[in-house]
Amino acid sequence: MAKVSKRFAEALKQVDKSKLYDPAEALQLVKQLASAKFDESIDVAFRLGVDPRKQDQQVRGAVVLPHGTGKTARVLVFAKGEKAKEAEAAGADFVGDEDYIQKIMQGWLDFDVAVATPDMMGAVGRLGRILGPKGLMPNPKTGTVTFDVARAVQEIKAGKIEYRLDKAGIVHAPIGKASFSVEQLVDNFNTLFDALAKARPAAAKGQYFRSVTVSSTMGPGIRVNPLRVARAAE
Repeated sequence: MAKVSKRFAEALKQVDKSKLYDPAEALQLVKQLASAKFDESIDVAFRLGVDPRKQDQQVRGAVVLPHGTGKTARVLVFAKGEKAKEAEAAGADFVGDEDYIQKIMQGWLDFDVAVATPDMMGAVGRLGRILGPKGLMPNPKTGTVTFDVARAVQEIKAGKIEYRLDKAGIVHAPIGKASFSVEQLVDNFNTLFDALAKARPAAAKGQYFRSVTVSSTMGPGIRVNPLRVARAAE
């Protein structure tokens, strides 16, 4: 077993491993155990009852969290002409076309989200091998391939996050910071839960939410009762 820090071991003692917590109770405990010297991120992991190997059981999308994530994303927009001006006016951090494509091919990746107008995707597609594995490739399913670049930038700046099923059938996502109130974290948690529920593939059978775990950057995972979450969201 990997050696853990004294602080983590002490935090772990306060978590009942045999218990499935209500969301608010779990998030309150996460906040209490977030004792690092920085404002820890609060994350959630949903293990879903789908087969990630099958194309008709993929879960991917985006949602605007009502209270944001506590972090302002750096947005790169691939656009030309008037659309480039709209992106700049909306607050995009970086706007360009071929210049940024070349910059990325040379190793530059100092941004969090990339948006592209549809007419730019032919050129941006060359970056697939670089941006794809990092989850940075613009995609229509997450609203990052659009002519409405102003709205896309504004939503991302307001707290829009992307979610995507990984190879283990789990969706990981940030829902705020330890400095957030429990109410803010619960609102963000429920918003993401609702989005995942609506994104349930028609091919998914049986229990959809298999397990739910919340944690802070440096803290232990706390298991949430997925059935309680489902009832609370109804």
